Amino acid sequence: KLQEKPKDSGKVTITKTFDFAGEEVKVTKEVDSNSKEAKSFLKQQEKLQSAAPASLPTVSGVKRPSGMSSLLGKIGAKKQKMSTLEKSKLDWETFKEEEGIVEELAIHNRGKDGYIERKAFLERVDHRQFEIERDIRLSRMKP
Repeated sequence: KLQEKPKDSGKVTITKTFDFAGEEVKVTKEVDSNSKEAKSFLKQQEKLQSAAPASLPTVSGVKRPSGMSSLLGKIGAKKQKMSTLEKSKLDWETFKEEEGIVEELAIHNRGKDGYIERKAFLERVDHRQFEIERDIRLSRMKP
């Protein structure tokens, strides 16, 4: 299920409901109203709203089973499943926001003590060492 809450600052709040381990998990995301995701969300909302009145029969007040089944299909649609990795990412993002450590983590990871910087450094060193060893091997092969 998706819900929209328009904001004054040009932001759109999108709420998605997922099924994770038999529980219902709601993910709320705030995106810019001009973004691609917001536009697709608004289009989907318009389709749902325009399809609902069209599915109701108007001929002599008799309900058609096909109209009712399509309406029930929309209501009883299965929720999207959420993987363990997605749930862990969501929990981590929520924790960072609750604790107010988003900026602190960004500053720490940007410095030389950050994990990403260390991994990049080690990859560069490994690549240089490989090139040196390759050049030595090639120089020995030529007569």
